[in-house]
Amino acid sequence: MYIESIPNRNSPPAILLRESWRDKDGKVKKRTIGNLSSLAPEIIARLKIVLKGGNASEETLEEQFVVERSLPHGHVAAVLGMFRKIGMFDLITRNHCEERSLAAALIVARILEPASKLALSRQLSDQTATSTLAQELGLPNTITEKDLYSAMAWLLQQQGKIEKRLAKKHLHEQQPILYDLTSTYYEGTTCVLAQRGYSRDGKDGTRQINFGLLCTGQGCPVAVEVFPGNTADPATVEVQLEKLKNRFGIDKVLLVGDRGMLTTARIEALKEWDGVSWISALKSSDIQKLAQQDAIQMELFDKCDLVEIDSQEDFPDERLVVCLNPALREERSRKRNVLLQKTEEKLNDISQAVTREKNPYHGKDRIGRRVEREVAKYKMLKHFKLEITEKSLSFQRDEQSITKESVVDGLYVVRAHREGTAHLRDEEIVRTYKSLSGVESAFRAIKSETLDVRPIFHRDEDMVRAHIFVCMLAYYLQWHLTQALKPVLFEDECKPQTTSPVAKAQRSEGAHKKETTKQNEDGVAVHSFKTLLTELSTLSRITIRPNIENAGSFFKLSNFTRVQEKVFSLLNITPQITPCSQ
Repeated sequence: MYIESIPNRNSPPAILLRESWRDKDGKVKKRTIGNLSSLAPEIIARLKIVLKGGNASEETLEEQFVVERSLPHGHVAAVLGMFRKIGMFDLITRNHCEERSLAAALIVARILEPASKLALSRQLSDQTATSTLAQELGLPNTITEKDLYSAMAWLLQQQGKIEKRLAKKHLHEQQPILYDLTSTYYEGTTCVLAQRGYSRDGKDGTRQINFGLLCTGQGCPVAVEVFPGNTADPATVEVQLEKLKNRFGIDKVLLVGDRGMLTTARIEALKEWDGVSWISALKSSDIQKLAQQDAIQMELFDKCDLVEIDSQEDFPDERLVVCLNPALREERSRKRNVLLQKTEEKLNDISQAVTREKNPYHGKDRIGRRVEREVAKYKMLKHFKLEITEKSLSFQRDEQSITKESVVDGLYVVRAHREGTAHLRDEEIVRTYKSLSGVESAFRAIKSETLDVRPIFHRDEDMVRAHIFVCMLAYYLQWHLTQALKPVLFEDECKPQTTSPVAKAQRSEGAHKKETTKQNEDGVAVHSFKTLLTELSTLSRITIRPNIENAGSFFKLSNFTRVQEKVFSLLNITPQITPCSQ
């Protein structure tokens, strides 16, 4: 480090504290650490002596500077830098106001360190800050929990405008729009949205809140809608169509949903909407029906693994693409045999308990309840013929039922609106349906420790909606970060193109190498998204003050690690620090 005097025309020269280094090409570069123009000349003179290795007093070099504070800064610089780069400030609102800065803090903090509003208010407070986020956003030191709730309410009012801007940027006519619904459990009983329903988190006995996510074909989130926990998946579809058609102004919609979402009854309702097409899949019962009608014949797959069939009687105006996955066929057959064997063992144990000499297990109802309790979990009773009396239990396999089910092992049928998907080949229809995995990835990120949407504690309905909307915007930011940082993440940078969409997806050689060596091709350690943020947080912003009376403080960043250098190079962001106000 050194001190340089920069001429300033008719004004006094600027006195800058700078540091210089030599890059890989041998070029000397320098950057400004702090502006010392406000310091007294004698203080600057003493600093020059110290920086040149001299001793301006009897104190040691360490004693001549005081490190007042050190705060994690690298993860803030990366996430907030991407926030600015993709225009999320203007996405929220073009008006500069404190609510916009607080909304940005809510979204960025959701990625950096998910926490309650009380904990976040402490993270943003000057005395208890855990990062430089508040300073980088220019927030006051007096942010309270009430301020954050007010910002959430304000952000919720902007949701319609924000989603409309996202739709205009990312959604296009006749391009696939992915939609799926998930649930998260709720702690409490006061919110009207929290209802008894199916828990996708395996939290039986808890109230649920459902939310549906609209994404692009690449999995980038665009809009979110919150529903009561007892709302069935198909019942949410028309709400999304209303949003896409009327609010976003998309005339020709190609909606992609799974077979539980776009059921046959729901598809019949979609036909009443002008300009709406769909891609979904058939249920197992429908596939078995087609097989019984000889519409599906195994000879069709002798030379290929997918084929389009016609069934206008049962599925008018639809394209049916039948796919055969041999690996899936083999796995389902193996799994069924295992479950059948376990079912037989349990039934045999119960039968022995019924016929034993000492304390036999008698009673038709008692036997039936025990069968239901111990055997039904394997879901194989449909393949057995049971005969239960007061003092006996007999059973045998229903080979006809087993054969009927095994016929469709490894088969799945993708259904699509004929007119709306005329521009897509069979392979493209299957790939589009399988791209629903992008929504599942979004749900995993939002519900896992990355963004930690669950459990929900908010009592007010609007606060629940705002909380989920904040998490969606946080995943939007995380999605862009992940796309840019794939070389330092356990992500496949270049997925190999398979000849058929039915075949199991394969990872590229580069992805396998990263997984094995835990390094990328540059020898830089690779991370998960969460551990990468931890690595970035070790880049600290240090507040330093010369141990001189009336001397001001200045900031300095700690040295970069190789991973940190690579991250900021990929993001094309130079970490900046706000000037010290002390």
